[in-house]
Amino acid sequence: MSAVIQQVAGAAPAGAPLRSEGVWQAAWRRFRKDRVGVVSLVVVAAFLLLILLSATGLVAGGWQNEVAVPNAPPTVMGARAADPSQPKAEDLAPNVDLADIDPLAPRYAEWAERAKQYHAVETPKADTLPLGADRLGRNVLDKAIKGTQVSVFVGVLAALVATLVGTALGAFAGFFGGKVGDFLEWLYNVFTAIPYILLIFAFAAVLGRGIGTVVLILGLTGWTDLYRQVRAEFMKHRAREYVRAAEAIGASSMSRIFRHILPNVSHVILVRMSLLVVGFIKSEVILSYLGLGVPVDQVSWGTMLAEAQAELILGYWWQLATATVFMAVFVTAFSLMADAWRDALDPKLRGLE
Repeated sequence: MSAVIQQVAGAAPAGAPLRSEGVWQAAWRRFRKDRVGVVSLVVVAAFLLLILLSATGLVAGGWQNEVAVPNAPPTVMGARAADPSQPKAEDLAPNVDLADIDPLAPRYAEWAERAKQYHAVETPKADTLPLGADRLGRNVLDKAIKGTQVSVFVGVLAALVATLVGTALGAFAGFFGGKVGDFLEWLYNVFTAIPYILLIFAFAAVLGRGIGTVVLILGLTGWTDLYRQVRAEFMKHRAREYVRAAEAIGASSMSRIFRHILPNVSHVILVRMSLLVVGFIKSEVILSYLGLGVPVDQVSWGTMLAEAQAELILGYWWQLATATVFMAVFVTAFSLMADAWRDALDPKLRGLE
C-alpha cells in the first residue's frame, strides 16, 4: 500500500511530505509516451530554431541578394542549356562607321581606354542553386527560411492573441452568466454577423499594411469560435463537484476559473489554437496575395506563392514547391503536436493509463 502511495505521490523519499503529481507534470509524462507527438515537437522546435537564426541574421540574412541568374533551376536539375535561337552579344554589335552621324564617335576609343583603368568587381552569378532561384535571381531556400520566420510569427502570435481574447471572454461568460454573459453574447453576435473575410478586409483597409497590423487583424477577428467552445465548457464545469468543493473552502472566482476549471478545459483550447495557427497562416497568404499583408520589402509564404503563380506558367515550379513543402511540414507537425497535447491533458483519458 505504501508503495502505491509513493508512486502516486511521485516516489517521494522516506520522511518527505507526500505530494500529488501536478496537472502539467502528469501531462508531460503522458506526452512523452506519444512518439508521434514527440517527433512533431522536435520538428516544431527545429522550425523555431530556424526562425531564431533567421531573426538574428545568422541564416538567410541575404535573401534579397541576386546571387544567381533569373529563374536558376535547382542543382539536381543542372544548369539550363543555352537557347540557340537567341542571338549572341557580339552578333548584335553594329559593324558600321558612326563618325559621319555621331560627332562623339572619335572620342569613344579614348573613353574606352580610360574605363579600362577602373576595375569593376562583378560577382559571378550561379547557374543553379540547391532549391533554385526566383525571377530576380534570389535564393529560393533563403526566401523560404525568411518566409518561415514571418508566416509562423504571424500565425502563432495572432493565434495567441485570439486564444487569449476568446478564452478570457468565454470563461467569464460561461462562469458568471447573467448580465456579463448577455453582454458578451451580444459582442459575439456583432462580430459573427459580419462575414469573416469582409471583416478582415475592413480592418486591413483601415489599419494599413504591416506584420503588426496583420497580427492585430487576425487576433481581433478570430476569437469567436474559441469563445463559444470555452463558454460551453465553463458552463458545464462550473457546477461540478470539484468546483463546488473549491468554493466551499473559500476559493475566489478567479481561482476557480483559472486554477481549477481552466486546466481541465485546456485540451479544447490547445486543439482550437492549433486550428487557428493553420487558419491564420492561410489568411496571411490571402492578405499578402491581395496586397494587404506583409510589406513589399519582406517575404512570407504568402508572397512566395503569389510570385510563384506567374512563374508556374513559364514552367518554373521550384518556388511554389519549396513554399508548399515548408508550409505543409510545419502545419502538419504543429497539428500532430497539438493533438498529442490534447490527449495528454484530456481529463477523460487520465484514467486509461
